[in-house]
Amino acid sequence: MKQILGRMRRAIQDFNMIQDNDKIAVGLSGGKDSVLLLYALKQYQRFSPEKFELSAITVNLGFDNYNPKELIDFCKEIDVPYNIVDTQIGKIIFEARKEKNPCSLCANMRKGALNNAAKAMGYNKVAYAHHSDDVVETFLMSLFFEGRINTFSPVVHLDKKDIYLIRPFVYVEEIDIYGEIKKLKLPIVKNPCPANGNTNRQYFKDFIKNMRHDIPDIKENIMGAIRNTNQINLWDKEKIRDICSSQNN
Repeated sequence: MKQILGRMRRAIQDFNMIQDNDKIAVGLSGGKDSVLLLYALKQYQRFSPEKFELSAITVNLGFDNYNPKELIDFCKEIDVPYNIVDTQIGKIIFEARKEKNPCSLCANMRKGALNNAAKAMGYNKVAYAHHSDDVVETFLMSLFFEGRINTFSPVVHLDKKDIYLIRPFVYVEEIDIYGEIKKLKLPIVKNPCPANGNTNRQYFKDFIKNMRHDIPDIKENIMGAIRNTNQINLWDKEKIRDICSSQNN
């Protein structure tokens, strides 16, 4: 847990994520990432130089077989206030709309419900559990499917809602999360979504895993490129045109 806390603390400090008197709600899906983030932030709260409040919010997507009892017990055990927001997002996407590629719409609706609930409850920040593998996978998905160089930011301010999104795990690797969850025996609630494990993100997880046989540092190199904003070498048409134009001046 020491390594997890160290990397999380570095991200918090690097990106100035937490200030005194913040009220932070962790988006608790029940998966390994969000469960460990909540646990880690509770540990960090004890020695953080900034004093902040911490809670957890779960967006219930409305699947019939979803049972949050283990999350309720977990939050009670670590003394974190817990709220469940009931929605019909799952039924809207899979029954009403019958989406063939549901993940993007589901993510947007889920985040919207989470952010709205946090704002209504008086929290000024929402903590998402995206880790460094998510950063790299999102970068590749944007490159391959959208034709742009992009990934999510460690900190985002939603102007319309006046709420901040923070991602304290952006330096934490997924493999370390797996290990710590197993070591601490923290509760995991299985994702009841029928699309779970059959997504574009899973494709790139497998892609990176396979590529590491030939390029062991591929993930670290992509992450380094994302952080290295001083050496971005992209085609800027106007700047390139000016190179030869300047010879006549």
